Amino acid sequence: MSGTVNKVMLIGHLGDEVKVHYFEGGGCVGRFPLATNETYTNKQTGEKVTNTDWHNIVVRNKAAEICEKYLSKGDKVYVEGRLKNRQWQGEDGNTRYTTEVHVQDFTFLSNKNEGLGQSSRPNVQMQEPASPQGNDVTPSVMEDDDDLPF
Repeated sequence: MSGTVNKVMLIGHLGDEVKVHYFEGGGCVGRFPLATNETYTNKQTGEKVTNTDWHNIVVRNKAAEICEKYLSKGDKVYVEGRLKNRQWQGEDGNTRYTTEVHVQDFTFLSNKNEGLGQSSRPNVQMQEPASPQGNDVTPSVMEDDDDLPF
């Protein structure tokens, strides 16, 4: 295989509010931590164990504005994107490293703002302009009137 793949899909809960930084040219970048959990039962003790991993999520431009408007700490969200590694000089002079998920698609999974109504809180997947698929916004909600048995 001559090609490579850099793709990550996560479903988790926001660990903090979305923080958006706006640039002079009109663009913006949003960042938030996302927690994913792994739960298993310890075979020796029978105790349930939960491990939490934290992921640094980055969204850009219109997607960042949508996330800032509709997401809040604790909300459940599906994100899909690419892993990117970054390094910088810390204030103490040491080189710092981080791994980020640069989001290409996302779907809101929490529905706790029911008082706002369906039309005010979109449940859609966003396509970044740089996405190779180039599709328009597509709904990610199954219709309730289907005849599937599950």
